Amino acid sequence: MGAPARLARQGDAAALAQALQDSGRDTLATFAAYEAALPGLVVPQRDELNPPLWELGHIGWFHSWWLGRFPAHAQGVDADPDAPRLASSRADADHLYNSSLVPHHTRWQLPLPDAAATRADLQQQLDETLALLARLPPASTDDRSLYFFRLALLHEDMHHEAALYMAQALGIAIEDGRWQPAALPPPPPALPLAAGHWPLGSAADAGFAFDNELCAHGVELPATILDAQAVRWAEFLPFVEVGGYADERWWTRGGRVWLAASGARAPRYLQREGATWLQNRQGRWQPLRPEEAACHLTQHEALAWCRWAGRRLPTEAEWERAALTAGPAFRWGDVWEWTASPFAPYPGFRAHPYRDYSAPWFDGRPVLRGASFMTQPRLRHPRYRNYFPPARNDVPAGFRSCAM
Repeated sequence: MGAPARLARQGDAAALAQALQDSGRDTLATFAAYEAALPGLVVPQRDELNPPLWELGHIGWFHSWWLGRFPAHAQGVDADPDAPRLASSRADADHLYNSSLVPHHTRWQLPLPDAAATRADLQQQLDETLALLARLPPASTDDRSLYFFRLALLHEDMHHEAALYMAQALGIAIEDGRWQPAALPPPPPALPLAAGHWPLGSAADAGFAFDNELCAHGVELPATILDAQAVRWAEFLPFVEVGGYADERWWTRGGRVWLAASGARAPRYLQREGATWLQNRQGRWQPLRPEEAACHLTQHEALAWCRWAGRRLPTEAEWERAALTAGPAFRWGDVWEWTASPFAPYPGFRAHPYRDYSAPWFDGRPVLRGASFMTQPRLRHPRYRNYFPPARNDVPAGFRSCAM
């Protein structure tokens, strides 16, 4: 766990105030790229997108809903989410931005405030959050008092990453060098992991943790040999070039359904011209860099490559153990990594006040671990559990493999 993630989860009130301001600046910088590229901020209505004005308004609304308007916020995870709230400064805010109540497909028809008004709301809501935080001693690290401030920070960081991969889907250029992929070295020696016991999940006294990380419990893991880094394009493309997308032997039943529905014959954002592979990077076709981690892959594609290569995806427990025990030899953070584990509650799970964060998604979708080049460093935590349906390929996700 890097220093930004440690500060976000365990840092004091002063560090948290700085992080909230930093997050807000990044939110607005990325929104400015949308404004420059999209006349009227209009985007097509697709399941993987949100209207940019809705995204921006929702971030500020979330701050206010759980902090400025929520007198019970000081109770932390024990707060009653249905406790009375103060009125919003924008009378219709809950009907516009409450993601639990506003169906996704209706967000394109909402009477959203314009960009200037939305930015003004966001600034007011951040100022309100910072004023509440300033009531605490700067050196306070009380997990109960800081819980919702940390939640609001990491929630905004999640939406910032979503804005970056939505920009990729829309062909919007993001020039900030922090959010560009890095080259990986040739695959280092694989990491042998002996059979053994592993305490999966976060401890309750470890600072902030999302509800789906808690209830740490022991699991017994078999011995295996795990890739030291994510699979690169250099390792993935041979599967494509030998016709792997047309060979049903390598695909699960779900994968074959996805292939038929999508018509995919190669990964998203890739096309071949003669012997050259090109990649669409934020609207511009460029020669593919084979040393980068294979990215924007579905879990179906990851599983197919593994079958072809005689490998398998690691479970999330195997991934977590390696991330926390192998040190720098286990490289992670280049892409979100599909695992073989379904997103399910750990034994004894109790939903936190933001009840829609985890519980509605315990539907069998897979867990992804790690982080991507689009992820804010504050969110890069080795026990963080991401989760998306297996057919999503807009997310900057790839995989590593391990021995059968």
